Amino acid sequence: MKLPIFVIPLVAVSCLLAVLGPQFSSDWTSFFDKHASAWSSVSSPTETEDFRSNTTAAVNDSVSNHSVSSPFSSSPPPLPPSSLSSSSSSPPPPIDEKQSLPQLPNMTTVNEVLEETAINEGRNVSSEGNYEPAVVKARKQREFTKLEKIEAGLRRARAAIKEAKFLNQTHDPDLVPSGPMYWNAKAFHRSYLEMEKELKIFVYEEGEPPLFHNGPCKSIYSTEGNFIHAIEMDTKFRTKDPDKAHVFFLPLSVAMLVQFVYVRDSHDFTPIRRTVVDYVNVIRTKYPFWNRTLGADHFMLSCHDWGPEASRSVPHLYKNSIRVLCNANTSEGFNPSKDVSFPEINLQTGFLTGIIGGPSPSRRPILAFFAGGLHGPIRPILIQQWENQDSDVQVHKYLPKDVSYIDMMRKSKFCLCPSGYEVASPRIVEAIYTGCVPVLISDHYVPPFSDVINWKSFSVSVSIKDIPNLKTILSGISPRQYLRMYRRVLKVRRHFEAHSPPKRFDVYHMILHSVWLRRLNLRVRDR
Repeated sequence: MKLPIFVIPLVAVSCLLAVLGPQFSSDWTSFFDKHASAWSSVSSPTETEDFRSNTTAAVNDSVSNHSVSSPFSSSPPPLPPSSLSSSSSSPPPPIDEKQSLPQLPNMTTVNEVLEETAINEGRNVSSEGNYEPAVVKARKQREFTKLEKIEAGLRRARAAIKEAKFLNQTHDPDLVPSGPMYWNAKAFHRSYLEMEKELKIFVYEEGEPPLFHNGPCKSIYSTEGNFIHAIEMDTKFRTKDPDKAHVFFLPLSVAMLVQFVYVRDSHDFTPIRRTVVDYVNVIRTKYPFWNRTLGADHFMLSCHDWGPEASRSVPHLYKNSIRVLCNANTSEGFNPSKDVSFPEINLQTGFLTGIIGGPSPSRRPILAFFAGGLHGPIRPILIQQWENQDSDVQVHKYLPKDVSYIDMMRKSKFCLCPSGYEVASPRIVEAIYTGCVPVLISDHYVPPFSDVINWKSFSVSVSIKDIPNLKTILSGISPRQYLRMYRRVLKVRRHFEAHSPPKRFDVYHMILHSVWLRRLNLRVRDR
């Protein structure tokens, strides 16, 4: 059979296009690698290597930790002294100016982000600008996993936070953060709004009260119980579908473990350690999520002094997971790049009634005040140096029965907050509640929410060796600077208030935001 001569060139061109034509790739790992967003971590390169050396090769392929600079602080604060060379108390800032984030168009859904990328990577444009129909077909055939959609949403959030520094702030009926109390008010506000849109938390339902799903709400450990109760009741951030979760919460209470499992005065931590190990074994056997990241997207919360020790029961819980701790001591392994410091609040009645507010600076005649027992190594030095020594610096081991502790704080310009046996102290929040400028006297302590809040703008930090110079240091602060610090204390107070039900920007939501920032620090992929 003879073919017409004009058909031969057409056959040749068709063969050439078949050989040289573009191939649509369905390997989305390359897409994630190409557009891997960088997020903040204050860990040094050594820390990052140490973290990754403790994970298996499979998890290294599925979890990445990015170390970059922050939009929250253009000039991070100096690190406090610490016995850990890899520890840091500077704010764990979220975004790298030097690494480019994907400049995503204004899209409303994660699916649009993924599908638009599919078009960009798979399109074949002719000289006339027409797209090959095969691209549309390939896009329809591609099914994105739930994890890919979650990660796409996080990429969009990172890009929005990075852009926020150059845009006007969004109107907010509750709070538009501003002022030197924040490392970067615009970035914080955008990050908070992105958290409200995106963050989903899965709370494991395994375990029975009182050890799990329970905690003290009327004691020095009240933030532990209040958070557990609030997250259990939360309908906005909590999800019952673990495949939709960004992070996973272990609802154990260390305070309750100490009360019901630990044998008093036995000095035997084994029962608590065994309980924690058994619980992690249950959830990692029943669900795939712990094994997927070796706990890196899981978090625990504890305000008890033994919280850090309880986390050591499971090496991956200690090394990989987000530990939300009151006892944020860098000399005992607290890592600000992945762990969260949150405040110790002594709610004796469970409510804030009667403990919020105080007089103006002109009605505060006392320069500095402290009252407390000989608890830990710092307070004996303070009491020995200043007790009954100076009417301006009133330091007491015990107050007379007719003298109110809260009233003394309200009469004072500065409230001394020395560490006890552990670094955290409820006096810090009590000072903020009463409008008294807190004076932090501790070593190796990372103050709460310091990834967002600039503590230097409204508090004073005094080293232990400078305790004899307290009056000189505080008297050296000019009246004008003191008034600035006083006003800033009043402005940041809302971030430390505990409400039931929780209110936007309060301590509950600030804890969630700190966890949200650490999740943005991770990139998780299907194995």
